[in-house]
Amino acid sequence: MTRLLNSFKFAFRGFWVAVKEQSNLRIHLVVSLFVLLVAYLLRVQTIEWLMLLICIALVVSLELVNSAIEGLVDLVSPERRQLAGKIKDMAAASVLVAAVVASLVGVVIFGPYLLSYV
Repeated sequence: MTRLLNSFKFAFRGFWVAVKEQSNLRIHLVVSLFVLLVAYLLRVQTIEWLMLLICIALVVSLELVNSAIEGLVDLVSPERRQLAGKIKDMAAASVLVAAVVASLVGVVIFGPYLLSYV
């Protein structure tokens, strides 16, 4: 049981370290809170809530993985190397792809609600 509790402790510690040190993660979290507020105010349907939550989890998770990969690359290759740069760029691209798709999901979900107010 102690190992399980420690694993949660380490995960929460890693999350808070990332929140403190990674400005892009903070941006994603603020945007996520805004999306959740808009979803609440528009009273979106359950399936739409689920899609939004999955998109938020995907973007935030990939941002955490991207930050970890960048830190690891910097640790093992402190000097500028082309391969290290490519690895970091690809990790960042994964976040970009998820964020673009999440934005499109937001447009598809929120669009009809917002157009009904026009």
